[in-house]
Amino acid sequence: MSQQNRTHRTLLERERELRAVDGALTELCGTEPADRDEIRGGGVIAFEGPGGVGKTALLGEARRRAVARGCTVLRARGGEHEQGAAFHVVRQLFQPVLAATGEDEHRRILGGWYDIVAPAVGLVVSGSGGAPDPQGVRDGLDWLVTRFTVEHAPVVMILDDVHWADPESLDWLTRFASRTADLPLLLAVGYRPEDLTADVATIRALVERQGARPHVLAPLTPGGVGRIVREVLGDHADEAFCRECWAMTGGNPWEITELTAKIRDRRLKPQSENLPALRELVSSARDSGLNDRLTRLGTAAVRLAWAVAVLGIEATPALTANVAGLSESEAAEKVARLVDARILAPPRSGNGTQPLEYLHPLIATAVYQAIPGAMRVAMHGQAATVVLGAGLGSAAAGRHLLEMHPEGDPWVVHHLREAAREYLRAGAPDAGRRCLARALREPPALEERAAVLYELGCAAQLTEPDVTVNHLRAALGEPALGPELREAITYRLAQAYGHSGRMEEAAQVFADEVGRATSARTRLRMQTEQLMWNMFRADEKESPARSRRLTRLAEHLTGRGMAERYLMGLRAWDAMTRGEPVATALHYAEEALGDGLSWTDDDWGFEVPILVALVFLHCDQPGRAEELFNKGIAECERKGWRGSHLAFGFTLLGFTLLGYARLRRGALGEAEELAREGMRIADLVGSSTPAHWTAVGTLIGTLICRGRIQEAQEFAAGHRGETLPQATLCPDVPAVRGELLLAANLHREARNRLTEVGRRMDGRGMRNPAWCPWQLHLAQALALTDPRQAAEVADDAVRRARQFGAHSAIGKALHTAATVTQGPDRIKLLAEAVSHLMRSPAAYDLALALVDHGAALRRIGLPQEAGDRLYRGLEGAVRCGADALAARARDELSAAGLRPMQLRVDHTSPLTSQEQAIAERAAEGWPDARISETTGLEEREVARLLSDVYRKVGTDRAGLAKRLITPTVGLPQRPVPDPE
Repeated sequence: MSQQNRTHRTLLERERELRAVDGALTELCGTEPADRDEIRGGGVIAFEGPGGVGKTALLGEARRRAVARGCTVLRARGGEHEQGAAFHVVRQLFQPVLAATGEDEHRRILGGWYDIVAPAVGLVVSGSGGAPDPQGVRDGLDWLVTRFTVEHAPVVMILDDVHWADPESLDWLTRFASRTADLPLLLAVGYRPEDLTADVATIRALVERQGARPHVLAPLTPGGVGRIVREVLGDHADEAFCRECWAMTGGNPWEITELTAKIRDRRLKPQSENLPALRELVSSARDSGLNDRLTRLGTAAVRLAWAVAVLGIEATPALTANVAGLSESEAAEKVARLVDARILAPPRSGNGTQPLEYLHPLIATAVYQAIPGAMRVAMHGQAATVVLGAGLGSAAAGRHLLEMHPEGDPWVVHHLREAAREYLRAGAPDAGRRCLARALREPPALEERAAVLYELGCAAQLTEPDVTVNHLRAALGEPALGPELREAITYRLAQAYGHSGRMEEAAQVFADEVGRATSARTRLRMQTEQLMWNMFRADEKESPARSRRLTRLAEHLTGRGMAERYLMGLRAWDAMTRGEPVATALHYAEEALGDGLSWTDDDWGFEVPILVALVFLHCDQPGRAEELFNKGIAECERKGWRGSHLAFGFTLLGFTLLGYARLRRGALGEAEELAREGMRIADLVGSSTPAHWTAVGTLIGTLICRGRIQEAQEFAAGHRGETLPQATLCPDVPAVRGELLLAANLHREARNRLTEVGRRMDGRGMRNPAWCPWQLHLAQALALTDPRQAAEVADDAVRRARQFGAHSAIGKALHTAATVTQGPDRIKLLAEAVSHLMRSPAAYDLALALVDHGAALRRIGLPQEAGDRLYRGLEGAVRCGADALAARARDELSAAGLRPMQLRVDHTSPLTSQEQAIAERAAEGWPDARISETTGLEEREVARLLSDVYRKVGTDRAGLAKRLITPTVGLPQRPVPDPE
């Protein structure tokens, strides 16, 4: 009986499943050839059942029907002993496609994802490259499948034995599966429910969400079994014999096929009088039938069958012969005998490059389990040698090395370390960690042990910094530790502590190690890192002393090395938070930035680049900060950092700090959107990270500015029970909570909270109201009960803001002073506040000051001047998305007898030609008077136009020159014409 007929038999009583396959293919392809030009959706179809019930045969028939309809078919199969080989299933899907083309086509298909995804799909990438995180690789695979599907539609992807898929492939598959409904892609999977993992269960749930259920393959009925028995043994098989065959096999198609073959081989007549013999045959087959059948073929055939079981996907005829110790001609003869014995499947065409396979996974499992333990270990060792000799790489050999007994072999340690590097480069850190953990048990030589521990710690850093700490501390305690490796371990250990929110321990690592530094450069680097992690500590008790030390160090630096530039970045941050003149902070920020700072450098981290961007943000150059944040996020994504703990932390910081920058610019709608995206990512990171609290503080502050106080309170209440990390937060969350209490008219609670914030900030020397405006809110909280103290607090905030020198800080402080002041001085303070805020990019604060100034002018009987301020304030409020402020402005206009406007303004509108011309002159250093004289505009109109420029470009006057020549700010190549 041919293999084709045998497969055809197993499709008995599968009419319902085949109708489902035809229905899914019709939905994918349509019914007419013209339907192929339509964009159609696919989906997921799943078949489940125990081993031998016919899933493979059904998926094979689905493949045949898909090919007949002109579909492009990709197929793969999970392997019981290949689950530890990362991306084993993914490579089966794509390597046949990629093998037919060259590197140019590979780069065309993968585009910008090439360096990230190529190692995962089995392509060789030149250069060392970086280690992408798993989410980055998953995103790249999404891109590959989506693009391939669009170019080769319709596509059918068949995955058999998904319960044995490797975790990396399965993780991608379960996340991608939901997208098949929007693509001309049908995903057909088969799995055993008894081996169902949580990930495979996700696919089952996905099928149910699409309005269907997995197709559960039922055993054959007695009638179906009778048909198979009579087809193989003849029509003279009686009913009792057929029914006994059904009872003995439970209606399992594979078992009945094997049983009828054995009956035929034994020449047992299918009659009821032979039922005892049938039962004896079944019993002996279950005990040792397969092993006996294999043994009868001879020792050489047994060795070859074992070699196929051990090699798995690498079991090409040549490699199998090598592992079995046979010549290729001998191996070919034994393969033929194993095929005739229904143990191996007929070899596939491919000039000897296609792997040998068992006829059924149940046979593969039985053969592998029958190999004696010592022999199995030895064969895995031989397989590792053969695989390496064939040039398949250490990762392919790694799964065999994992099965060997530890013997202190340096060769094993070497190749396990190499396998780990390959896995990390492919974005499979868990597989890399398994190899390194096994290398540690080999064990390595004493002088190599610290390096293995270091690599093991680095493998966990992207996903589990806490685990990294344990391995790196162990590495640091190794006696045979060279100075270079010791320094590398120190840097990584401090990063791991820091990314876990353990800032004090991060700083202490350098305090313990700086004395061992072997050069002045290393010593400076360690001092810089120690200063940085201390700066991040919320409980730092020696902040003033640290600031003085940092100032002394920075005064003698030239910025020639990376350590010096990073130290200048810390000096810029320290100057800004302490409220030193803005020119000082910007000077050091520019020196640190130089020709650019990497945000994804494995050795240096992203902390200082973020601090430098925050300096620009608080020095009235938020556009420059946004530019840096966007570059950092893009760099992170190019490297494939998209979903790990470290990448989530950075991406979360990037999104939320972009939102915070938009908040400071007054683009409240965008700020809220970015902050909410940050909160979505924060749910994946957890509440212990500073990045999470950056999102929380930004969203609360944004909702306050938009006037949605109750919503802000409800959101804040949802995070009240969470513990704040002992780290410096931006914005400072306790201060934001104090601002919320003030907005909710809980003045006493606000006063207590803000007083505590002020005590903490002043104790650390952080006196800049631009960094933490606690004084501004405290003054307002005190205004009703203690107006004198409120005025003193506000006046001190004005002094601090003037010392810093940023117009937004001065304007906001003056505005606060005006709110706690009565009489003519109130009008003067409001006018001065507006004047300063007009020279800053702080659009919301300007709109708020304009509305308050207009309201005050109306109350003293100056309706014309009031109307001017109120109209401008209304326009700004609408532009910012400050709905409550806009409503108040309209009420004030109505009270003044003026008609409120209904405005719709685009926050990101480009500069007009008039604004561009004035901005260019201001960037060249022209004073307003000279611009006025040249353009014929009144000086007051020049100031108002420049105020719009600052808002749109995202900088004050000092930063105009750089922003106007930066191509990333969104300014048009040519200015748009002025509206008539």
